Amino acid sequence: MNLIRAEAQRLAARRFVQLMVLLLLLAFAVTAATTLAGSHTPTSAELATAQQQATAERRDMEREHDRCLARDRGEAWAHEGNLYLPPDCSELDPAQRDRLPVTADYLTGVFTFTQQAESLLFFLVAFLLMFGFLVGASYIGADLNSGGVVNLLLWRPRRLTVLGAKLGTLLGAVLVLSVLASVAYLVTFWVIAHVAGYPGPTDAAFWAALAQLWGRGIGLVLLGTAVGFALATIGRHTAAALGAVVAYLVVWELGGRIVLQILEVARPDQLLLSSYVAAWIAKQVRFYDNSRCTDVYYSYCDSTYLLTWQPALGVLLLLTAGLTAVAFALFRRRDLS
Repeated sequence: MNLIRAEAQRLAARRFVQLMVLLLLLAFAVTAATTLAGSHTPTSAELATAQQQATAERRDMEREHDRCLARDRGEAWAHEGNLYLPPDCSELDPAQRDRLPVTADYLTGVFTFTQQAESLLFFLVAFLLMFGFLVGASYIGADLNSGGVVNLLLWRPRRLTVLGAKLGTLLGAVLVLSVLASVAYLVTFWVIAHVAGYPGPTDAAFWAALAQLWGRGIGLVLLGTAVGFALATIGRHTAAALGAVVAYLVVWELGGRIVLQILEVARPDQLLLSSYVAAWIAKQVRFYDNSRCTDVYYSYCDSTYLLTWQPALGVLLLLTAGLTAVAFALFRRRDLS
């Protein structure tokens, strides 16, 4: 317990950590100020007009669905307007849509919490992921480079215990900061929506979906923190972790993607880590595979495939666990002098 307390104090005292927290607050302040400046409280007339437009749009959707069903029944009125109707009427069924038009869709210059909360949460997760990776890499990298770990081992001569305490303290601190930042972040924009915007329709389903997105995002932040810690431990320097990520992005995510497209490799996105990150955050992502339809000329061919969160989580956990295991194995046998 004394080791964890000491590590927590060392982590909080690091200037880089304090600078990153300051940048986090600054980013929040700029985002909130920009949102507040670009929004206004909708008037009663604006709300009424937007509600009428949403209602009219929903009626048009229902009419198109009814017209499609009438076509299947052979009724003549279904051909009015000569508009295209898909073979499967379920494609037009409003009940099958992910969401129906709502009042907020037709409000201009108004910050709507229910519409923009998801994108704001994506921004928060991206910043926290960068924060966790950089802090994790610098936390262990600076100690290994400066000899701080050696001094710590003189007090507690158990390498794996010391490294485990550092990693556990780091993940705990990032988790606490992420939770506090998330609450403050969402509450701030919820207040902005009430003061100078429009909250939008909120129900249990909305909050449940937002909570699930937040949970997946925090999980990704913790995984990214552990990866930064592991890479810096393996390379014995903060720059090693940064160099490894930059090299991967340039060589594989950019260069490798081009090579895979030239070679027309089937499902190339499955070979890229960014695809699994996107699938984990969004629950599922649909990619295009043009190689599936090269021999089809006159018939319809679905060239898409779906990547869901289950395999994405498996890949992310396997990568993080593998790098962490290698880091602990090297740290146990490495000459730290």
